[in-house]
Amino acid sequence: MALTQISLIILLSLLGFYSETIMSQNCNCAPNLCCSQFGYCGTSMDHCGASQCRSGPCRGSETPTGADLVGSIVTQGFFNGIINQAGNGCAGKSFYSRDSFINATNTFPNFANTVTRREIATMFAHFTFETGHFCYIEELRATSNFCSLTSSQYPCAPGKSYYGRGPFLLSWNFNYGPCGQSLGLDLLRQPELVSSNPIVAFRAALWFWMKSMRPVLNQGFGATIRAINSLECNGGNLGAVNARIGYYRDYCRQLGVDPGANITC
Repeated sequence: MALTQISLIILLSLLGFYSETIMSQNCNCAPNLCCSQFGYCGTSMDHCGASQCRSGPCRGSETPTGADLVGSIVTQGFFNGIINQAGNGCAGKSFYSRDSFINATNTFPNFANTVTRREIATMFAHFTFETGHFCYIEELRATSNFCSLTSSQYPCAPGKSYYGRGPFLLSWNFNYGPCGQSLGLDLLRQPELVSSNPIVAFRAALWFWMKSMRPVLNQGFGATIRAINSLECNGGNLGAVNARIGYYRDYCRQLGVDPGANITC
C-alpha cells in the first residue's frame, strides 16, 4: 500500500513537470523573449532568427552582411545629416548619395561584410573634411595637372589632368592608374569618370581606403589622418587635424561607438 502511494506521488510530480515543460514549449514567454520553432523561450538567433522565430521580438533577418550591413550603419538619416550641411549651390548635393555609396561597396565584399560602426565614423569623418560635407566633387583651385613623369608604369595620357576628384580627392597618375586597374576602368585615359559618376567616385574612394587606410585602422583615428595627409600630422595644419577629429567624435556619438585611443596624430 505504501509503495502504491509513493508511486502515485512520483507520477503526479512527473505530470506536473511535464505540464510545465509543455507550457514553456508552447511559449508563454516574457514579452522580451522570442518563441523558437521548437517552443522554447530565449534571445539567441536560434530563438529570434527569421527562420526559427514563432513569436515575440523576432529579428527580420539573420546577422546582416554586404549591402544590408552597410545600410544598417549608413542610414539615410546619417547621410542626410552630413550632406544637408552643404550649401544649396554645391555641386556635390546633386552628385553624392547614400545609394551610390552602398552600391559602390558591393564591389568590395571584404569591406561590406566586415565593416564596423567605428570604421564608418572614421571614413565619413574624412569624407566630410575632404569634400566640405559632400559639397565638392573636384579639388578647388587645382593649379597642376598632377602628372608625375617619374611614374613610368602609369604614364599620363595627353591632355589629361590628375588633380583631386571624389570623396578622398584621388590625385596623381600613380594613383589613378592602379585604381583604374583594380576597378576595371581606364582612369589614366578617363580620370574624369571619378567626378562624373558617383558610384565610380565612391569606388575610387573605397580603393584608396582599402589600400592605404584600412591597414592602419587598428592603430587609431590618428593613424588614418597620417595615411591620408602626413603633412597635417607633421605640424602643417593643426586646424585640419582638429576638424577631422571633431567630425570623427561626432559620428562615433551618432553611431553609438567609443572613439577609442590614439585619436590624434
